Amino acid sequence: MTNPIVSVKRLPHGADLPLPAYATEHSAGMDLLAAVDGDVVLQPGERKLIPSGIAVALQTGTEAQVRPRSGLALKHGISVLNAPGTIDADYRGEVGVVLINLGAEPFTVTRGSRIAQMVVAPHYQVTLNPVEELQPSVRGEGGFGSTGLHREREGAESA
Repeated sequence: MTNPIVSVKRLPHGADLPLPAYATEHSAGMDLLAAVDGDVVLQPGERKLIPSGIAVALQTGTEAQVRPRSGLALKHGISVLNAPGTIDADYRGEVGVVLINLGAEPFTVTRGSRIAQMVVAPHYQVTLNPVEELQPSVRGEGGFGSTGLHREREGAESA
């Protein structure tokens, strides 16, 4: 499998920052950096659009997903509000990250902070086929917790 090539443009306010990169050999996401001029403080419950200082040109049939970083979520309660955010192949504007502070303390974003991950993935544009009935499945219409909180242990009787 050949990896797609993504053209990336450094914007003036991000020219001195490194390009997004994979942290480890098998990382799925590249770290996006904050291209802020000064410290940006997110108060608990507050959300802000944080610039990345880059724009990308994705290949047709791919998208980039902007996802939270697990360490920021666990340690500080910081998440990407519209996770995953989608960057379409025809979008040429700056990659922005909508961060929200779900924690109890203010959180400071500094220039060059790793604020989110960007995962490039293939996608389909489907054709919808209107029907009167859908083919049945074992699950049916069960959703929103219908499978329970815990898996039953093999051999255990269900209550």
